[in-house]
Amino acid sequence: MEDVIELYHEPYDPERPLVCMDEQPQQLVSETRQPVPAARGRPAREDFEYEREGTANVFMVVEPLAGWRHVEVTERRTSVDWAHLIRWLLDERYPAVKQVRLVCDNLNTHKMASLYEAFEPEEARRLARRLDIHYTPKHGSWLNVAEPELSAMTHQCLDRRIPDASTLTSELAAWEQDLNSRQRGVDWRFTTRDARIKLKRLYPQIVV
Repeated sequence: MEDVIELYHEPYDPERPLVCMDEQPQQLVSETRQPVPAARGRPAREDFEYEREGTANVFMVVEPLAGWRHVEVTERRTSVDWAHLIRWLLDERYPAVKQVRLVCDNLNTHKMASLYEAFEPEEARRLARRLDIHYTPKHGSWLNVAEPELSAMTHQCLDRRIPDASTLTSELAAWEQDLNSRQRGVDWRFTTRDARIKLKRLYPQIVV
């Protein structure tokens, strides 16, 4: 916990940018009857019945100090999907930096081994050398800046029925472009000192 908190208070380092990553499933549903739009004196009407169209996975990548976000839609949430996202991040977004410090949840797919499942050993090792992973503790996913960003995205963009991955991708791309154009950063104020006071119960009790 303290490792992640202290990362957020370090100054911006262009050679070692700090990036947070999280993900969530998204159910795809379509209408069985055409909704009736709102009119003067009458609210919009939507049938309760809907058709399930499967699910998709949404990756959220955030650079808090730069006010940059990227949303990636994939069919599944597997080790290989995560590995391809990491290669895009390192080679496309940050091709010239020495290392990317990545904050993410300690899931079984968020491992260096995932790179070796997706790529040849030489390629996997090349990527691993430029990646410094910092895991949030168990039951401590609130420490990951990408988690509230996912929540905001869901409320602002996904509060309706979305029938397919193509529509989901285009909607999220528009949301991403709007936020990146405003470069809205993240002001993290919770410190290690705060944690040791407010979360004292989580620390081991030393008996002298």
